[in-house]
Amino acid sequence: MPLGGNQGSGVRMVKLPVTGVGELESMLSDSPSVDRVCVKLGQLLRVRRSEIALLRLEKGNLRFIFPAELRSAGVLPLTGSAVAARTAATRTPLLSNSFLRVKHVSLFEAVRLGMAAEEDRSLDQMPIQKIMSVPVTRPGGEVMGVVQVSRKGLDAPSAGADFSGEDLKLLEQAAEVIARMPFMQEGAEL
Repeated sequence: MPLGGNQGSGVRMVKLPVTGVGELESMLSDSPSVDRVCVKLGQLLRVRRSEIALLRLEKGNLRFIFPAELRSAGVLPLTGSAVAARTAATRTPLLSNSFLRVKHVSLFEAVRLGMAAEEDRSLDQMPIQKIMSVPVTRPGGEVMGVVQVSRKGLDAPSAGADFSGEDLKLLEQAAEVIARMPFMQEGAEL
């Protein structure tokens, strides 16, 4: 009798909903836009769209590819003191729930973001209070960029819940999927 799987056995395969990083993984076949991926990432980590940054390594510098408003804001040299540059240079994730005390480049926080109308734009230019920063690497460990998720507010309590170790793990898993997205390739059209 040939092995034919579940044929004739009366067992029906039920497709389970894809959740968590699997939702990002399922987007790979669609070649999604950077915008769509970052919106999904925001949903997964319960942050607003304006609290996500994705940078791609180009010619030895990090350049913002999300949000779009920061694409022309210049580049971050890997030798600089910016948190994203340190994340890329050391290949080390960062989780800080007291970020205002961390020395960082705050120039980009002042850029007005023209995000969707449903978001409270008054929070867009608030200082980052809490942050997770994770390198985006190829399977061999070569850095392709950095993904950052933050919580903004007047102070730490108003910014929302602290990030947890589980949140950082989720962002690291998401970074592995993001590394396989076409827009992460150096020079790819956005």
